[in-house]
Amino acid sequence: MSGRFEVRITHRAEKDIKKLTQQLKRKLHDILTEVIAQDPFQGKRLFGDLAGSYSYRLTYHDRIVYSVDVKDRVVYIERAATHYGE
Repeated sequence: MSGRFEVRITHRAEKDIKKLTQQLKRKLHDILTEVIAQDPFQGKRLFGDLAGSYSYRLTYHDRIVYSVDVKDRVVYIERAATHYGE
């Protein structure tokens, strides 16, 4: 799939991002612009309660969870927090 996707951050993800260190915020920005906006399907497809969403590793414990609107070419960042509920 060619071309960039627009990245939109949900209110819930904004709360998660506020809790990140400056270093992780920079890393998140780089991942969103250089990876997810370019090809959102590089993430891991999720199943179960999160079916239809994707996950991309931010740190060993933290994941970026997002959904993709292919028609409108928009990626919605849903979460940017720990995968393990810590």
